[in-house]
Amino acid sequence: MRRFATLLSTVLLATATLVSTELHAHHAFAASFDVNQPIELRGMISKVELINPHSWIHIDVTDADGTVNTWRIEGGSPNALYRNGVTKNSVPLGAELHIVGYRARDGSLRAVGRDITFADGRPLFFGGSQPQLPETQTVEPQ
Repeated sequence: MRRFATLLSTVLLATATLVSTELHAHHAFAASFDVNQPIELRGMISKVELINPHSWIHIDVTDADGTVNTWRIEGGSPNALYRNGVTKNSVPLGAELHIVGYRARDGSLRAVGRDITFADGRPLFFGGSQPQLPETQTVEPQ
C-alpha cells in the first residue's frame, strides 16, 4: 500500500508540474510577443472580440502609401476586462486608438498593447500580457 501511495504521489506531482508549465507558457508574454519589436499604431476599431482565453481588438491602420492593414491587438480575458469596466459598448467600432506595444514574434499583424489610448487621450485598459523588464529598462517604439 505504501508503494502505491508513493507511486500515486509521484504521478500526481509530475502531472501538476507539466500542466502548470504548459499554462505558464501559454500565458507568457515571451511565447507570443517580442520586446525587441516595439510598435506604435494608430487606427480605427473595426471589430471587438471579448472571447476566452484572450480578447481582441481589430484596428484598421493606414500605411504611408495608403494601404489599409487590419491589426489584431491582444487583451485579457473577458471576465478581467469586465471587472475593470470594459465592455463592447466602451470600445466602440469606428473609434480611433493609439497603441504602443510589442509585435508578434511570428511577424504577423498581431500585437499586444502596453499603452492604449483613445484619440481624445482617454486610456483604455485592455489587460494584455506584459513583458518582464528590469525596473531600469524601458523600450521606446520605433
